[in-house]
Amino acid sequence: MQRPAVIGVAGGTGSGKTTVTRKLVEQFSESVVYIEQDSYYKNQSHLSLEERIKTNYDHPLAFDNDLLIEHLYGLLKYESVEKPVYDYKMHTRAEETITLEPKNVIILEGILILDDERLRDLMDIKVFVDTDADVRILRRIDRDIKERGRTFESVMEQYLKVVRPMHLQFVEPSKRYADLIVPEGGRNVVAINLLINQIRTHLHSLDTV
Repeated sequence: MQRPAVIGVAGGTGSGKTTVTRKLVEQFSESVVYIEQDSYYKNQSHLSLEERIKTNYDHPLAFDNDLLIEHLYGLLKYESVEKPVYDYKMHTRAEETITLEPKNVIILEGILILDDERLRDLMDIKVFVDTDADVRILRRIDRDIKERGRTFESVMEQYLKVVRPMHLQFVEPSKRYADLIVPEGGRNVVAINLLINQIRTHLHSLDTV
């Protein structure tokens, strides 16, 4: 039996990787399970809130990749898994989980999914969404103020002290592992169509087995 295809969509914060992923999910909604690496930030319930606030969410060590890999293996065996939910206000994992049912295509999206060799080895297609830094920071400011209730000053301080250095140290270098580099994210119709055709080919191969 053929296993599901795993497509990794990486890129810096605000690069447009989520837009690319959503376009793929919309195209193949019944055949795709979507996993965000952000759901797999480590559980910090054993720490005080003051300690949790200091978390560097742009560093590889912030993620529980062991659990993510365990769940990917489960989905690859067509088993359902319980995806964690992260509470950004409390800076730790919430008590509830979300059940993910296995599908023929798994799309994994996150800033550092190409940094971990174990994750890369599970991917059939590795994508890096490459967008200019000025565009990414503007999108980050807009998201964090509107969705996470932060101030402009706090977003800029975090970007300069944490986000930008981590991007240069970990995210940008991981681009070399990509099979496909997509400039300008969701606006790159050609690259998205290439991915759609690859997914269609995989689904067709499953139908003909």
